[in-house]
Amino acid sequence: MTSGTSSGATLLVLAKAPIAGFAKTRLTPPLTPREAALVAAASLLDTLESVLRSQVTHRVVAFTGNLRAAERGPEIARMLDRFSVIPQRGADFGIRLANAHADAACFGTPVLQIGMDTPQIGPDVLTRAATQLATGETAVLGPAADGGWWALGLPTPQPARVLADVPMSTNRTGELTRAALVSCGLQVDNLPRFRDVDSFDDAVRVAADSGGRFADTVHRMSLVPR
Repeated sequence: MTSGTSSGATLLVLAKAPIAGFAKTRLTPPLTPREAALVAAASLLDTLESVLRSQVTHRVVAFTGNLRAAERGPEIARMLDRFSVIPQRGADFGIRLANAHADAACFGTPVLQIGMDTPQIGPDVLTRAATQLATGETAVLGPAADGGWWALGLPTPQPARVLADVPMSTNRTGELTRAALVSCGLQVDNLPRFRDVDSFDDAVRVAADSGGRFADTVHRMSLVPR
C-alpha cells in the first residue's frame, strides 16, 4: 500500500482480534470482557486510521485471531482491506515481533513497528517517526510510560531476532530492548514518550486526553467525565 508522499519506510502494526476474553483482559475488572474487547476494537480502529493517514511507503498489519468473533469485526475487516495483512508467527510475543519485522521487511524499506495500544498517536507523530528512521542510519525506540515501548524502528530486520530473548510486558522492557539492540552494534535514537493502554487507569488517562473512537467508547462507559 503506497502513499503519494512517503517517508520511505514501512509502518507495521501488530494487532489481534478484539474478542471478549482474548483482548485487553487486564481491563477486567472493572470492565466486563465484552466491554474490554470494545475498548480494544476502538483502539485498533483509531490506530489503523492514523496509519492510513500517515505518509509512509507501505502499511502492514501482522494479525492474529478470528475477526468473525470480534467486536466491530466487519468494520475492522473493511479497514484491513487497505493494508497488506500477514499472519503473526511464533509461540510467544517476542518471537512474533521478530518474525513480523522479518516479514514486513520484504518491501526493502526500514520498518517502524507499533501496537494497537496507543490510539492517541496521530499520523503526524507516526510520519515524523518513520521519516526519522528512513533518513537516518540508526534504530529508533519510542519509550512508554510504564517502562516498555510503543514503537520500534529498525533499518534492517536482522536485529529484531534479539527480541525473542527480551522479557516483554515488564517495567524494564524498554531498557532491555535498547541494550539488546546496542549489543548488535546499533545506535538507538529516542522517539517521544507516550502512555500505552495496558490497564484500566491507562485507558482512563488516554481517553481523557484524546479523541476518536477510543475516547468515545470509554466515555460511553461513563469512565471519564465529558
